[in-house]
Amino acid sequence: MKKISLSLCLTTLFFFGCRSNSDVDANGVPNKVVIAMYGNSGENASSLKKAMAPLRDYFAQQLHKNVEIYYTTDYTAVVAAIHAKKADIAYLAPFSYILCAQKKDITPLVVVGKDGKATMYHSFIFVNKKSGIKTMDELKAKAKNLTLAFSDPASASGHLIPMAYLNTIGLSPDTAFKQTMFAGSHPGVILTVASGKVDVGTSAIEYGLNPLIAKGLVDKDQFNILWTSDPIVGSPIVIRNDLNTDFIAKVKSLYLNLYKDAPEIFNNYIKVYKIDPTSLSYIAVDDSLYNGIRKIANGIKDLNIEK
Repeated sequence: MKKISLSLCLTTLFFFGCRSNSDVDANGVPNKVVIAMYGNSGENASSLKKAMAPLRDYFAQQLHKNVEIYYTTDYTAVVAAIHAKKADIAYLAPFSYILCAQKKDITPLVVVGKDGKATMYHSFIFVNKKSGIKTMDELKAKAKNLTLAFSDPASASGHLIPMAYLNTIGLSPDTAFKQTMFAGSHPGVILTVASGKVDVGTSAIEYGLNPLIAKGLVDKDQFNILWTSDPIVGSPIVIRNDLNTDFIAKVKSLYLNLYKDAPEIFNNYIKVYKIDPTSLSYIAVDDSLYNGIRKIANGIKDLNIEK
C-alpha cells in the first residue's frame, strides 16, 4: 500500500510554485495570504471552486491582502505545503490534521458546528450490490478474491477508520485481500465500486456518497453497505502558528462570524457537501477534540506514517 509521506514533494511544488518560505512582513503578517485545500475531482471540484471564490474575495477585502486559494489532489500535499510555509491556512480532514499537528507548527482555528458542538459524519464499507455480498462475515469469507479501495491515504473516513476496523476483525488490508489500493478521492472510490472495477470500497456517507446521490451520479440501491462507523468529528481549518497573533485572531474571527456577516458565502460553501446550512456556523475548535482519532492512528502498527 501507498506510504503516507509528509515530505515536500514535486506535486506540492507544482501547486504552490516558488513562494518564499519567509513571505511575511516584519510583524509576521503574510504579504499574500495563501489558503490550501483538497479539491475533489470532477463536478465537485468545480462546485467547490465556485463556492470558494466569494470567500477568497471577502477575506481579501477584510484582511486588506491579496488572497489566493490552491487546490490539491490529495491531503498530503496540503499538509506538506503548510509545513513548508507555502500556505498560511489549510482545510484538513481529521486524519490529515493529526498528521500535520505532529510537527506542532499549526493551530486549529474552527470547525463546522451546530449548537456549539462540532458536526459529525460517518465512514462506511460497501460493495456493489451485484457482488451478492450482504454482510461483513461474507466479505471476510471471500476477501482473498476481492479488491479493496480506500479513498485518500490521509482521510479518516476513507482510510484510517475503516482500516482500523478491518484490522480488529482480522482482515488486514495488506494481506487479507487480493489487492488493496487508493482511489484518490471519495467520489473516485464510490464510482469505481459502482462500475465494478473494484469490489470493496471505503468512504464517507455524508461527504462521499450523499453528494453523488444528490447529483444523480449513483443510486444508493447500487450498493450494499456492510459497516458504518461511529460518528467522526468534522474537519478543521488550521493556520500556521508562527504568524502574527493579531492576524491569527483576525482570521479566526472572520470564520466565526462568517455565518452572520456573509451568510450567502458560508451557505454556498456548506451546500457543496450537501449539508443543510440551517443552524450551522463555524465554531472554535481545540486540538483535544481529535484525540480519539489520534489514539486510533497510534494503535495501528503498520500505518507507516512518515514523520
